[in-house]
Amino acid sequence: MTELVSTRVAVPAVLGRARDHLLARQDRAGWWRGLLETNVTTDAEDLLLREIIGLRRPDDTAATAAWIRSRQRPDGTWATFPGGPPDLSTSVEAYLALRLAGDPPDAPHLTRAATWIRANGGLGGTRVITRFWLAMVGLWSWDALPALPPELILLPRWAPLNVYDWASWARQTIVPLSVIRAYRPVHRLPVDLAELGGRVPKASRRVLGPLRRVALRRCWDWILDRQEADGSWGGSRPPWAYSILALPADHPARERAIANLDRFTVRGADGRWVEACQSPVRDTVLAVVALTDAGVPGDHPALATAADWILAEEVRRTGDWAVRRPYARAGGWSFEFENDVYPDTDDTAAAVLALLRARTVRNARRVDAAVRRGCEWLIAMQSADGGWGAFDADNTSRLPGALPFADVGAVIDPPSADVTAHVVEALCHGGAGGTTALRRGVDWLLREQEADGSWFGRWGVNHVYGTGAALPALAAARTAVGGDRGDRIDEAVARGVAWLTACQQPDGGWGEDPRSYRDRSWIGRGPATPSQTAWGLLGLLAGRASPEAMARAAGWLAEHQRADGGWDEPQHTGTAVPGDLYVSHHLHRVVFPISALGRYAR
Repeated sequence: MTELVSTRVAVPAVLGRARDHLLARQDRAGWWRGLLETNVTTDAEDLLLREIIGLRRPDDTAATAAWIRSRQRPDGTWATFPGGPPDLSTSVEAYLALRLAGDPPDAPHLTRAATWIRANGGLGGTRVITRFWLAMVGLWSWDALPALPPELILLPRWAPLNVYDWASWARQTIVPLSVIRAYRPVHRLPVDLAELGGRVPKASRRVLGPLRRVALRRCWDWILDRQEADGSWGGSRPPWAYSILALPADHPARERAIANLDRFTVRGADGRWVEACQSPVRDTVLAVVALTDAGVPGDHPALATAADWILAEEVRRTGDWAVRRPYARAGGWSFEFENDVYPDTDDTAAAVLALLRARTVRNARRVDAAVRRGCEWLIAMQSADGGWGAFDADNTSRLPGALPFADVGAVIDPPSADVTAHVVEALCHGGAGGTTALRRGVDWLLREQEADGSWFGRWGVNHVYGTGAALPALAAARTAVGGDRGDRIDEAVARGVAWLTACQQPDGGWGEDPRSYRDRSWIGRGPATPSQTAWGLLGLLAGRASPEAMARAAGWLAEHQRADGGWDEPQHTGTAVPGDLYVSHHLHRVVFPISALGRYAR
């Protein structure tokens, strides 16, 4: 009881500092944006891209090399996330970037790296994307890469393996890569990788027959149709880079894309690094929810400005999602500043909740109309099984994952528990409580609960994230769906709370290592982090767990707050590609603790 009372006393002060910290980070235009950090492959590939297109500068090269060196581990390797196991492809790309930057192969840090790389598969053991980059700089044979014919673009939408069978992020990659592979460009570097067992391959012959020429023109048209206003593709660096390399050197679209590359560059004390993506819409809608959870009124000037910005960011044009939902009216939100082709259901659900929180007399008509469109679009995007994927409906074909090219963890976009939970919660609050779509979504969540009581997390690490999303959604749906589902929801919530309670660490926090995507022994285990502890507390609050467990979680967040009101989180708790690519959302470590502590304080 003493611990409970002391935590209650501390929370208002902690919450006040965090609220002020977040408010101070808002841009004058109304948005928030935290940095988005991945691993050094993004930085290595940025150097290679700039080398190939003739824009690599000595100062940028030196600063990027400093950053890559700062992320090397004592054994000479690099990992896909802090504290993770060594990764061969990441290590090879980092090694190549440092050689390009001028580091000699006999330098101790490269000697350690080369020894490990040779012992763990060498260049031939790397993933396909790494070998694509090696081929483009003359260090791998184009003939030794899996076939990726541009003729795929000619397949009708009903045919197996058409480009829309791939997830949005995968199709944005395979279309330009198929063009690159057809032309087989080689830009020789001033270095080789002989010390890794590499050798310069013989020139390979390219054949551009009539059908292939038709396919290449169709690929170029497809790429150009999807370029965003800021010159990017999908607001994401990988398809941006590949599309630049796929277009003719003198094409105006290519020049526009290159002109904006530096917007994703971050410079700091450790050097220069590159964001793989930027997340202003997501950060803004989460910030609005967090601040209102913390007691900031919806008509506060900061929230009024944010609401105006969110309303202006609504995507009102059709995109690739319309291939499977041609009858649906546009009305969603994307993750980035510019990404009109790929709005996603997850951020749309969060935008609906944020707008409802910031609804005032001044903006009520605009908010109500946007919320109505958003909920209609979400309902239209429901998959046949009742769940929701992020970018497409019914993107569930297993054929793309069976190809040799698909050696990463996610090339399709099936429904997931975290996305479905967020959509269910938005529909409950957005006026769709009695709809068949909501009932089907709840049934999907109930079916997908794991035997241990948890839910899988697709876009956050991992079961702590999925469970922390599912419990608030089911709590909201408890009265919204009606009928005989109440008892089933109560049972599922109790099991979810029991799992979270069992995973709570003695100091009150939660953590889960990204290795849980490949090794189930890591599920619910890992160093405690602010965002994961907040997800756990949000789940306990929704499930009305024991006051002691919630007090310990709130106490952990209070004890780990920085003096400036924020939190430190070196771990990667966001997920881009399960098993392969993880993300540190720098604002997640702030907004989720504020939401959790705000709801706890109430």
